[in-house]
Amino acid sequence: MLVEDYLAKSFHELGGYKEYEGARFTDLLRRMRELPFGGKLQNHALNHRMNKEFEKYFKVCEFTPILRDVTTNKYWINENLLNIEVTNKIFNIANAVIEIIDSYIEAKRDAFESFITTCQEMQKIKTENPTAIRRFIVSMIQPSMDARIFEIASFGILKEYFAGQSIYWGWSLDKISEESLFLYKTGRCNANDGGIDFVMRPLGRFFQVTETTDVKKYFLDIEKIQRYPITFVIKSSESADTLYEKIEQQAKRILSVERVVQRYMDCIEEIINIPVLLERFDEIADAGKSGPVIEEILLQSRIEFNYDD
Repeated sequence: MLVEDYLAKSFHELGGYKEYEGARFTDLLRRMRELPFGGKLQNHALNHRMNKEFEKYFKVCEFTPILRDVTTNKYWINENLLNIEVTNKIFNIANAVIEIIDSYIEAKRDAFESFITTCQEMQKIKTENPTAIRRFIVSMIQPSMDARIFEIASFGILKEYFAGQSIYWGWSLDKISEESLFLYKTGRCNANDGGIDFVMRPLGRFFQVTETTDVKKYFLDIEKIQRYPITFVIKSSESADTLYEKIEQQAKRILSVERVVQRYMDCIEEIINIPVLLERFDEIADAGKSGPVIEEILLQSRIEFNYDD
C-alpha cells in the first residue's frame, strides 16, 4: 500500500518524497483490506510485522522498510530501498516492486485454490484411499510448508487425536462424569494478538505453534501466560529431545543463571514435532477417522484465508 501511495503521487518521477507528510493509517488500512487475503488484517503488519520479517531475512541491511510517526500516525516507505544505484546511476524500482507483489499474490491465490480443491477431493475419498490422504497430510506438515497451512493441519490432527480421549472429573466424588477432550483454535494464524494458538478443555492445556528454535520466542510465549505450562508444536523433523536440548543450551547461554533457566524449561510441558504429528495422524487413520481431520483443515483454511469472502 505504501509503494502504491508513493506511485500514485508520482514521487518516483517528481521526487520530493522526503518532504511528504506521510500516508494516513485509515487510508492504508482500507486499501489493505481490499487486497486478496487482506480482509481481516489489522495494524500489526504496518507497525511491526513487516519490519521484523525484513530484518529476519536481511540482517545486514541498515534500512527499515516502513517508517512511522507515532504522534501523527503517518507512514512512509523507506525510499532508500526503492532507489537503487547501479554504475553511478539511480534506478527507481517502485513499479517493479508492485509488479512482483501482484505476481506473488496471484501465485499464492492459485496455490491456495489448488489446495482447497485437493482438500475437497480428499473429503470425497475419505477412507477409500488412505495412502493418498496420508500423502496429503505429510505434504502439509513438512518444514518447507507455509506456516499457516502447518498450523491448520496441526490443529486438525491434534483436535481429532484428543477427541478420542476423555477424563473423569467432577465437583465431588459422587458426581464424577466423563468428558471428552476438546481442542479449540483460539485465533487466526499470524494474528500477533498475544494469544495462544490452541486451548484444550477441560484440562486447560495451552498449545503454541512455531517454526523457530529461537529461545527468546519460546520464553516470550511463556511470559505471556505468566509461566503457565505450555506445549510447543514445532515445524521441525528433529527429535523432541534434540529440540529441547537446543532450547536449553540457548537459554543457558543467554540467561546464564541455572535456576532461572530451569524455571523456564519446566514450563515446556511437551514438544510435538513433525514425526509426532504424523504418528498421531496414523493412529487416527487406523481408527478410520481421517475424514474429520480433512474436514477441519478445509474449514479452518476457509476461515484463515477468507475464502468464502
